This record gives sequence, structure tokens and C-alpha cells, in this order.
Amino acid sequence: MDTFSEEWVTVLGYGSLLSETSSRLTCPELTKFRLGRVSGFRRVFAQPASTFFKYGIALKDTLEFACVSAEYCTDGAGFVVSVFDIPAKKMLDGVPQRLLEREASYEVIEVDFQDFSKDQGVLSKGLLSVRSTDEVYIERWGQDRFNEQFLKYGIETLWGWSETSGIRPCPVYLRHCYLAAKSMGELCLNSFLDECCLIDRTTTIRQYLDEYPEVLLMEAPPELGLRYNG
Repeated sequence: MDTFSEEWVTVLGYGSLLSETSSRLTCPELTKFRLGRVSGFRRVFAQPASTFFKYGIALKDTLEFACVSAEYCTDGAGFVVSVFDIPAKKMLDGVPQRLLEREASYEVIEVDFQDFSKDQGVLSKGLLSVRSTDEVYIERWGQDRFNEQFLKYGIETLWGWSETSGIRPCPVYLRHCYLAAKSMGELCLNSFLDECCLIDRTTTIRQYLDEYPEVLLMEAPPELGLRYNG
């Protein structure tokens, strides 16, 4: 049995990690689940997720297979995040290995953030999953894994989708993120609706759900009941 280090790292979530239940599937030892805010990044549904194809919830014909990511932005953008602490054990490149596996498509970096549980104006540091490249993914995980996770399903690029590509959020996943944000309170929900956009970097999730309200009726299949139900 592993012995936990006395050291902890702080993780920042903005999609499925807004859900404490979902976060605990990867990090069962997490503690102090709370809210904070990052600045200098925007939240965008910009890339496919292999999990959506694996479990049959990606709608490829209508391009509804995008998940959410954070990317650098210089226009003062930012958004509310979940904040939690996990043991700093089995670290790989400064990141707990289990978290790195879950966030395999992303670069996980340390950023400054405002912890709402602390005095305003005092910044803390936490790990945030941000936009990466196909090349970085293949370098870390290998071409065979890229082929199995994406090319197998006819997806030729992970991070190469343009603003005019028309890819849209996976409905089951978007509903999960919405419910997770809602469970964290009005501040978190409004941030998700108004500080998260489609790949065009213009249409907000609030506007998208106003146009496609049926998305919020798309329940997860039984095998994803814990992971994708808020």
C-alpha cells in the first residue's frame, strides 16, 4: 500500500473537474473542494475527446464531439474554477501521474489563481490543464496511442481544429459540465455560461444552450453515470 507524502498540490478544474464526484474518480484522496478564479485564459470547446468515441457519445455526423480546454488570452479573460488539493505522489513532470493520465490531451502547467477561501488579492498557485499540440501529445504518449485514440475513429487531429471548423460540444459532456457548475453555485454557473465559448471564440455556452436547449436532456449512458452526471 502506498504511503502518502505530506506534501500536496492544488488542482484547478473548469470542465468535468467542476464536479467533485467526477474528480474523485481520479483523485479519491482530494480535499478542500472549493472555488477560485484564473485570469489570462479563456475556456473553449476546441478539441475532441477520445472518451466520447470510446463510449459512443460523440456525434460525429454533426461534429458534436468537442470537450473544453483553456488557452492563453491577452484580453483580460478569465473564469471561475474548482479548486482542490491532492497528495503529491507518483509525480511525472511535476504532475501527479493519475491526473496526467486523465488530462493526457493537455499540457498541465502551474498558474496563479485567486482562491476564494483566502483573502482577496492574495494569489495562490495551482495546476491548470491548457491547450497543447498534436506533436506534444505524440511525443509524450506515442504515435500508436494517437492512432488508437483518434485516427481509429477518423479523427486526424487533436488540436488542429480551426475557428471555422464547426465542431460543437459533445451533448452528454456539456450537460455534465453545466450540472457540475450549477452544483457549485450561481457564480460558477454564470461563469461557465458566459465565460466559456465554442471554437469560434465568439458564441458563449449560454447562447448555444438557448439555441439548443435539448442538450440539457441528454443523459449519460449507465456506464458513465458517475462520471458524466454533474
